[in-house]
Amino acid sequence: MGKRLRLKDEEVELIYKHRAGDLKNLNYNLTHNSALDKHLLERGIDKQDVVSVKHWQNMGGELRFSVVTKSNSIDEQSVFNNVLSLIEDNAPDYPTKVRPKSHLQGEHLLVINPADIHIGKYANSEETSEDYNLDIAVERVISGVEGLISKAEGFNVTKILFCIGNDVLHVDNVYETTTKGTRQDCDSKWWEHYQVALQVYVKCVEMLRVVAPVDCVHSMSNHDYQSGFHLAHALKSWFRKAEDVTVDAGVSYRKYYTYGENLIGLEHGDGCKMDTLPLIMAQEKPKDWAKTKFRYWYLHHIHHKVKHKWRDAKDFIGVTVEYMRSPSSSDSWHSRKGYVGTPKAVEAFLHDKNSGQVARLTHFF
Repeated sequence: MGKRLRLKDEEVELIYKHRAGDLKNLNYNLTHNSALDKHLLERGIDKQDVVSVKHWQNMGGELRFSVVTKSNSIDEQSVFNNVLSLIEDNAPDYPTKVRPKSHLQGEHLLVINPADIHIGKYANSEETSEDYNLDIAVERVISGVEGLISKAEGFNVTKILFCIGNDVLHVDNVYETTTKGTRQDCDSKWWEHYQVALQVYVKCVEMLRVVAPVDCVHSMSNHDYQSGFHLAHALKSWFRKAEDVTVDAGVSYRKYYTYGENLIGLEHGDGCKMDTLPLIMAQEKPKDWAKTKFRYWYLHHIHHKVKHKWRDAKDFIGVTVEYMRSPSSSDSWHSRKGYVGTPKAVEAFLHDKNSGQVARLTHFF
């Protein structure tokens, strides 16, 4: 084994100053054979371009670095400026839709839930037996929502709940990792994922509002806890002039929605155990619980209907809890672990205002 490189105390102090943003006092006069110098030299990075440095030790005690340069910073600022311009220049005035009165009986809420899209995930069929990339993700979401709208034509839909978030983005930063730092196989750049996801959501909402007023509710999730939150706020800004579109972009991990006699809970699905959710709903929304007869939790994260303790659709006393399918294919890691062959789909549910869930719709790929 080669000799492990370690930083001297004064070098570590400099890095911490850098991380704290004390750029004026930052001194890069480190010895040429320091671990950080070696890291920068191997990657062709000029010290003058370094904006911030994070470091940690791996299990073997070797130092590892995460370096952000000026070019990265300019890229990031440019991306957010582009998104801001995109919203300011393209958030149109949406005149209130005049929808013809339906001859169909009853009033229904259409819950459309394209869960765990993972825009930016990459899979190659030579390795995983299925392809998945940016284009496939977009095509599946758009065609899936179109298919679900078509399948719901036999019902008088007076309101639409469009569930957003839930790992809509595959990674949460420029290093192609999830929020907690798990490395992912990615197609395209992180900023392309963000811009494409916004365009997809805008397209979906525009299709849905033709049918009925749309309420979008964002669920925080583990792959894109931060960037998904930002995306929800961008969508909210986009439709700020539309009287028939609302966006709940709040940071709360559990969200609730009422429609007539229905109380619906939304969560990504990686938090509480399934069997605790009914009482949590009663605890957090006691008034809505008392006013409703039909109560549901729609969860995500698992990507399919699973036969496992606390991981399956289940009727509890007063509440039904179930997990949603995903349109995304298995990547390299999931393929190696054997998580393959599950149906790829987007799902929707129809809730009668007075009778609860009366239909479920599935668009398979």
